[in-house]
Amino acid sequence: MAATTNDPLAALATHALDFVRDGDVVGLGSGRAASAFVRALAARARAGLRIRGVPTSEETARLARELGIDLVGLEAEIELTVDGADEVDGRLNLIKGHGGALVRERIVAAASRRQVILVTSDKLVEILGSRGPLPVEIMPFAVPLCGRRLEDLDVKPTLRMQGERPFVTDNFNVIFDCAVGPIDDPVGLERAIRAIPGVIDTGLFLGTADTVVVSDGDAIRELRRSR
Repeated sequence: MAATTNDPLAALATHALDFVRDGDVVGLGSGRAASAFVRALAARARAGLRIRGVPTSEETARLARELGIDLVGLEAEIELTVDGADEVDGRLNLIKGHGGALVRERIVAAASRRQVILVTSDKLVEILGSRGPLPVEIMPFAVPLCGRRLEDLDVKPTLRMQGERPFVTDNFNVIFDCAVGPIDDPVGLERAIRAIPGVIDTGLFLGTADTVVVSDGDAIRELRRSR
C-alpha cells in the first residue's frame, strides 16, 4: 500500500486505523508512533467513529484527553492495542521500553485480543539487542541488588537518568538500560532477568505482537505472526 504522506509515522497511523471498528475499545500505546496513532484515531472519532481508549502511560492519557478520546480502564474488553517498538525481529518478537512505559504497555497488550505494532523499517533486526539497550524496570529499594545481579548476567546495566536524577516511571520505579548486544537466547535471558528479586519487568516482548506494520520508504507493509 503506498504511503499518502511524507511523514512515515503519520502514514503508519493512518494505515492502523484500518484495524479499528466502530465501538471498539483500543489500547493506546506510548511513544512517537503511538502518539501519531492517537492523533489519527481522535480525528476519526471527531468524524463519527465511536471508540474508547485504554492508555499505557500518563503521557498518552493526557494526549488522548486533550484530543477528546474517551478513556476507560482494564474493566473494558480491549479489542486491540496499537503501539510502537524499539526493535522487531523476524519472528515479530520485540524490544520495547525506551520510552519508559513497558510495564503498562505489557499489561494493556495482555488484556487485548490483538497487538498491532507500528515501526519504521530501521527498527527491524535479525537478532534482538542489535540496535540498543534492553530496558529493565526495577523497584527502587532493590537497585543495588538488581545492579549486581544484572552485572553477573553480563548485561552491563546503566541506571537511566533524567537530568541529575534517576528517571522515574509512571509506576514510581526506575529503569536499568542494559547493554545486551545481540541476544542469542531471548527466552532464557528473559527468564534469568525476571528471576532477580526486585525486577518488575523487562523490555523483551516475546510472542505478543500479532501484526507489525512497517513504513519502508514510500510504502507500508504488514508482517503477521505465523500460527
